[in-house]
Amino acid sequence: MSSLRSRRGLLIGLSGALVLSGCGFQLRKAPEFQFKSIAVPATSSFANQVKRNLRAAGTVEVVPTEQVANAEAVLEILAEKRDAVVISTNAAGQVRELQLRLTVRFRVRSKDGRELLAPTEISQSRDITYNETAALAKEGETALLYRDMESDIAQQILRRLAAAKPA
Repeated sequence: MSSLRSRRGLLIGLSGALVLSGCGFQLRKAPEFQFKSIAVPATSSFANQVKRNLRAAGTVEVVPTEQVANAEAVLEILAEKRDAVVISTNAAGQVRELQLRLTVRFRVRSKDGRELLAPTEISQSRDITYNETAALAKEGETALLYRDMESDIAQQILRRLAAAKPA
């Protein structure tokens, strides 16, 4: 009786493993780019986040700003816009909730000037409650949310770079 149970348990375990392996699940790998080196000729905190993510991917060399001519691709940050929009107020007209927005416009061109990615805009937004008595804490929370949006947009840019094909 116990051998029948152990066989049944083994059979159930093997069929579970077979189902999981057949579903196509796999961990996300580092992106593979169509170029070996890239330059990001900008020095904003967002540009630095993109450079860190590119270096962390480990599949492309990030060329220093002064050596842009040596890079196979150039990621140009065309615009970076931060907004805070009031979305609710209380009866006294005081701000209660804000929406923080970060919009980044960029393009990617090859060494010879061909566009690998046309000018593209990516936006992120986060809602935040606001309280005048805790203004300093809310300022820190705002900075943290902007860093989070920068990180999300940088990851989206990496995925788009990996999908970019030479024209």
